Amino acid sequence: MKFAIEHLEPELYDWCLIEYEHISKIVGKNNLIFTNINKKNYNKFKKYGAVYGKSISELKLNKICVLSQYSKKQLTTNDKNKFQYFVFGGILGDNPAKKRTNILVNNLKKHNIKFEIRNLGSLQMSTDTAVYVAKEILNERKLNDFKFADELEIEINENESVILPFRYVVDNNRLVINEKLVKYLRKKRGF
Repeated sequence: MKFAIEHLEPELYDWCLIEYEHISKIVGKNNLIFTNINKKNYNKFKKYGAVYGKSISELKLNKICVLSQYSKKQLTTNDKNKFQYFVFGGILGDNPAKKRTNILVNNLKKHNIKFEIRNLGSLQMSTDTAVYVAKEILNERKLNDFKFADELEIEINENESVILPFRYVVDNNRLVINEKLVKYLRKKRGF
């Protein structure tokens, strides 16, 4: 079972790399594939997983499941027996969502790649949260077992905060979020 991140951002933003590093820690470097990566960024990805310049649609893989909040069918533990690759769009979408995962879906269709789509609920998650939830579901957890925090407020300083309008997991009364991302947001100038 492999987790694949199709990088759909026009650039490699710092927050993307922070999320991707977190995903590598969640699933393990040997279980992670990055696709659609510009050659100049290869070295930044190699320590986190396998890296491909081509899109997932050009790699001619089989048994693909694309995760999208717009799918009518929910991911279940049984899907680990049906699929080999679980594909996520490497985007932290806009709010409201622009449905950019459709780019990935349309490319798979264009290349006649067989795939199915599953959801992790109807609300948008950060990519690392989506991977975490999918991994847990594939390892016998049910979506209903999760507690979520929707729309996080990260305090920047005593006068400012930033709202992350995405869904995050709360496990054992602890928020599952990359602390490196929180530190990055607190240091970032301007939003």
